[in-house]
Amino acid sequence: VLASHKVNGVSALHSKLMVQTIFADYAALWPERFHNVTNGVTPRRWLQQANPGLSAQIDARIGAGWRRDLGELAGLRQFADDAEFGDALAAVKRANKRCLAARILRDTGVRVDPLSLFDVQVKRIHEYKRQLLNLLHVVSRYQAMLAWPQGPDGRGWPARTVILAGKAASAYHAAKQIIRLAHDIGRTINTDPRLGDRLKLVFLPNYGVSLAETIIPAADLSEQISTAGTEASGTGNMKFALNGALTIGTWDGATIEMAQAIGADDVFVFGHRADGIAGLREVGYHPRWIAEQNPALMAVLEAIAGGSFSPSEPQRYRGLVDDLLQVDRYFLLADFAAYCAAHARVDGLY
Repeated sequence: VLASHKVNGVSALHSKLMVQTIFADYAALWPERFHNVTNGVTPRRWLQQANPGLSAQIDARIGAGWRRDLGELAGLRQFADDAEFGDALAAVKRANKRCLAARILRDTGVRVDPLSLFDVQVKRIHEYKRQLLNLLHVVSRYQAMLAWPQGPDGRGWPARTVILAGKAASAYHAAKQIIRLAHDIGRTINTDPRLGDRLKLVFLPNYGVSLAETIIPAADLSEQISTAGTEASGTGNMKFALNGALTIGTWDGATIEMAQAIGADDVFVFGHRADGIAGLREVGYHPRWIAEQNPALMAVLEAIAGGSFSPSEPQRYRGLVDDLLQVDRYFLLADFAAYCAAHARVDGLY
């Protein structure tokens, strides 16, 4: 970084944070030597190869020039209200979802509905990426579906399939516990007949590029929910957006620059921003107090800590929950209510 005199990152915000923290002394001496270069993705692999059906539909509307100049995709805006084009895109998405559903059945034995909303989070398993926040929402949704079978507004619950994948460092105990919890929650939810198959949770094994090429074109919703200021989204978010998935995420990382290009109204933004997180740290953060003010959140934490999803070993996740209540270094509890509210907006749109 010092030799090249630039900061390469997944977004302008993270380059700014690097200048303000790790390289602050260097930047104070030579501020003109720092500028941002945001990472990108190759559309050859992540659209043309991974999603030939969508690529063909784009060719039919605006020609093939976008394959060399991605800026030409802006020409699709004129077809935003074209019902025929919308139907064609929906057909491509359904075909991709059927393909992924078959892969899920083959790899996990779980049968999912291709017509359900495919809610996807695939990335390295790490506490700051907050897969655990995703799981807290799934449990909250599960409990709400049992309490109000007709939904909070009486119109029922839209069917949703939550899909996780990713790898963890072999010695990273907390990450491996999160993976195990995902399997335990999925095992409980996927076999509960009271849900009527309206909610499923699957964790796909052996995540890699080839599997990503099957998952990403099938996604309806892209989860980019890392704590703001830590790298809330990067190239993965771009791949999902390129394949027609909408983003739910914190205001950070590539999500900011994508929202500026796509339109902020077309992104499900939630939670504290980077400066808000810094403010919580400064004034003193008390996660237990937040949980005690939110009965739905407390019910989720008590269910996990009490062994509802691990009856053979009731204390299995006690440490995971205690850490949230006492420390919560990545502010999951602070963002939980806003995250659930954003998912309610997703339900309404879907």
